[in-house]
Amino acid sequence: MEGQNRVLKLQEKWNQRYLDAQEPGQATAVLAENQHLLPGQGKALDLASGLGANAILMANQGLQVEAWDLSDVALQKLQLFAKQADLQITTELRDVEAYPPKQELFDVIVVSHFLDRRTIPNLIDALKPEGIIYYQTFSQIKVDPDIGPSSARFTLAENELLLLFSALKVLVYREEGRVGDKNRGFRNEVMLVAQKNKGRNL
Repeated sequence: MEGQNRVLKLQEKWNQRYLDAQEPGQATAVLAENQHLLPGQGKALDLASGLGANAILMANQGLQVEAWDLSDVALQKLQLFAKQADLQITTELRDVEAYPPKQELFDVIVVSHFLDRRTIPNLIDALKPEGIIYYQTFSQIKVDPDIGPSSARFTLAENELLLLFSALKVLVYREEGRVGDKNRGFRNEVMLVAQKNKGRNL
């Protein structure tokens, strides 16, 4: 019962946030800047998709896309955006913490601004051999402390994302912290693109 109440409260929170949205916004930087690494075809998942900007980008690249989120409001709006763009995107109302994807289903998984460390082994398992994950979320080492969550539960420690995906081959990684000119660069967040081996990851 406690878990169900948690999910309902989260759903209400995100539904309120998305209620007035009129457009999907921009795809997350890790995907937009590295879309050249996407396969030419295959099955993709936008996990905790929100309004689905990442899903829309991948569908425009010719991928077969699923978008999962806890907010039914966001998914309804995503379906409208997809229809307007003449894109086919399958949406699913899903608590991804309780029901992560099954093994070897996806060629691509994108996760932005969502962190549940317990799901990461499931995400790795859900990639097909040579599948690629794009991951971007908030860092504990910020230039602007007001950006993103403040809790360590929902933010990444230094180099933590590399450790969480150490079973994969890293293609792209950015974590600039507070080094150098803090008015420039990629700050407050961490991004990673990584690929599963052809064979089974050990």
